[in-house]
Amino acid sequence: MSLPLSPPIAPQLARSRGELPIGEQWAYEPKYDGFRAIVFVDAADVVVQSRGGKPLGRYFPELAFAPGRYVIDGEIVIDGGTEGGQDFAALQQRIHPAESRINRLAAETPARYVAFDLLALGDESWLERPFLERRAALEEVVEPPVGLTPSSRSEADAEPWLRTAEGVVAKDVTAPYRPGQRTGMVKVKRVRTIDAVLVGYRPGKEPGTVGSLILGLYDAAGELHVVGHSSGLRAAEKRALVARLEPYETGSRGHGDPSRWKNDKELEWIELRPELVVEVTFDHASDARIRHGTKILRWREDKAPAECRIEQMEI
Repeated sequence: MSLPLSPPIAPQLARSRGELPIGEQWAYEPKYDGFRAIVFVDAADVVVQSRGGKPLGRYFPELAFAPGRYVIDGEIVIDGGTEGGQDFAALQQRIHPAESRINRLAAETPARYVAFDLLALGDESWLERPFLERRAALEEVVEPPVGLTPSSRSEADAEPWLRTAEGVVAKDVTAPYRPGQRTGMVKVKRVRTIDAVLVGYRPGKEPGTVGSLILGLYDAAGELHVVGHSSGLRAAEKRALVARLEPYETGSRGHGDPSRWKNDKELEWIELRPELVVEVTFDHASDARIRHGTKILRWREDKAPAECRIEQMEI
């Protein structure tokens, strides 16, 4: 490749905020639930680089890019999630060593690339140019089947993405592109709440403490499914919860899904009778599972466990 930028390049990152930044300097885009990827195109030579600098192209043979000489930043997504969102679980299935499996899934659950920034064009790096210029040029470079993310200077246009998408990314239109730095970009995640049944808990690392709470929801047939776990318990809560939960222990043990990071003992949890309900927040879910730990807002003594339905994950 003879481009002015060569892989790997660390993508520019965003700082987290609880609310949208307001002002004329900001442009707003929807946040996607996919794999961040920087793409280098030099005529027929294409390199797709992951956020961590690894090659991704072999896992997504269906991706195609218009000929030219440019470097773009964006996200690989698979459509099909709830509310017209993305299916992250299907995306994870694509990272597999078997080429036959990759090709089959490429046909069954095709991915697409959504571009949201331009890093180089022709023989020139555009990293130092303000985002407003980069976005304008990106609109000229991107052609189907590559998608171009929506962008708006209006806060009102961004508000719906906080309710139906994964959140919003706000970009300072005057800022240059700073690889690997959390500057010039802000992300505001969509935060949702559900009422969930406590089905168990994992002991904490310290004796006599609770490490995390195991959460469940009922399906339409009345079957209880584990959907995730809590996180962020304060030290005092970890100790107090042992006594609070003890009367509900069944004497049995539950077990989490297999993990390459944790051993069988770490995945084991103490089962509880499904009688306690908590309201929790979460921001990421796929395949009816909460991907990240939740935060407990309050205990719901007024809520019947049977009313904690899995349909809440689709709201």
